[in-house]
Amino acid sequence: MDIIIEELKKLYKTYTGEESSGVLELPSSGSHRRYFRLFGTQTLIGVSGTSKEENNTFLYMDNFFRKKNLPVPEVLTVSDDHSLYLQEDLGNTLLYNAIAEGRKTGVFSEEEKRLLRKTIAMLPSIQFATEGFDFNRCYPQPAFNQRSILWDLNYFKYCFLKATGLEFQEDRLEDDFQKMSKLLLSDNTPTFLYRDFQSRNVMIRDEKPWFIDFQGGRRGPIYYDVASFLWQAKACFSDELRQELIRCYLDALKKFTHVDEADFRIQLRHFVLFRTMQVLGAYGFRGYFEKKPHFIQSVPFAIENLRQLLKEDFPEYPYLSQLLRQLTDLSQFKDTRKRELEVRILSFAYKKGIPEDPSGNGGGFIFDCRAINNPGKYERFNHFTGLDDPVIKFLEDDGEITRFLEHVYALVDASVNRYLERGFTNLMVAFGCTGGQHRSVYAAQHLAEHLNRKFGVKIDLIHRAQNIEQVLPSHQ
Repeated sequence: MDIIIEELKKLYKTYTGEESSGVLELPSSGSHRRYFRLFGTQTLIGVSGTSKEENNTFLYMDNFFRKKNLPVPEVLTVSDDHSLYLQEDLGNTLLYNAIAEGRKTGVFSEEEKRLLRKTIAMLPSIQFATEGFDFNRCYPQPAFNQRSILWDLNYFKYCFLKATGLEFQEDRLEDDFQKMSKLLLSDNTPTFLYRDFQSRNVMIRDEKPWFIDFQGGRRGPIYYDVASFLWQAKACFSDELRQELIRCYLDALKKFTHVDEADFRIQLRHFVLFRTMQVLGAYGFRGYFEKKPHFIQSVPFAIENLRQLLKEDFPEYPYLSQLLRQLTDLSQFKDTRKRELEVRILSFAYKKGIPEDPSGNGGGFIFDCRAINNPGKYERFNHFTGLDDPVIKFLEDDGEITRFLEHVYALVDASVNRYLERGFTNLMVAFGCTGGQHRSVYAAQHLAEHLNRKFGVKIDLIHRAQNIEQVLPSHQ
């Protein structure tokens, strides 16, 4: 049996006075730390770190933050050599998983947004909880300094940039690295830099965020953590959501310090560029060299973040900007460009034929509305369509079309979800009835509004028999 598990079980018995009934190793992310859930009279989390210095840093920070009443796990007992420790179990819900639906579709529910707002509003409380904090206890560096910045930039250069095969002039690149390091260090506020503040390092318990894995923290500027959280590669936050969360962060920040919002946003943009390059360096090392598929799969998301960021120039780093644009245009990254899904929805009359799909993909959904009670049988509805109140009331009072659309929504929603996940760009849905005037028009209009509202996708809506066309723009 794994010697670490045996030692954790001994530590469990020493702390609780009873044997553990079982041990389950938990999934790890990018670090070499190992986490275990130990079952018994109490369910606890056991942690094994390969670096005792890093363990001691975590133990110091955790104790300090708990005394500041911050939501961090309580460490309950530590092995004599500080290589293992047991802490309280915060449950199974990572923020990353709690916002999974939003990450998949790009459309975040109000509940997901609420958790994100709560989390980022807590960040200044951690960043400014530094009175009495001994930064010399941080590991491996006490502060965000030029040496650590250049380490990360060269990590990007050697582990990612060179691995792509892109040729570059190293001296010109190093010149821009030096410029970047000076700009990033222009703010010398004595605040705590979490360093890996992202949704995988936040647990949700009792609908509140709890913070873990902050042992890499050090003294540093506040912008870094905001960039880490909002531009996390696979978070898939829209610019609109990012701006909402930045406003939420700034409102919380104002409780601790004066805020110049214009200057904050300028500085933040440089940290987003730096953090994106740093992340690509990590993905290159973990993915290309250590052959870990999770990191290779994350590269396209970071490349797309970089591509969007470079839409506005960085005149401070002319050669770096030029090189990064060349990087995002490399053939191996051509499929990482964000492709938005457009859904073409039509109503039509069967007697005029089934519509063709102009995207060239062929097919899609075709729903036959003719089994639904037809308003066209009644002369009073002759001059109305499925967009008009008298027809809408007739159909909804009858109720058949409501049940029909419930089944349609279930089928089409599932496809839209998968199309978004897989980067497909076109889906067609058509509704047919006898004259293309009442039932099909109602169904097409309601599906269009439903999909646009739920997924934020662009809708091309065409009521063919009525010569009506409408575009519902994307708000992903």
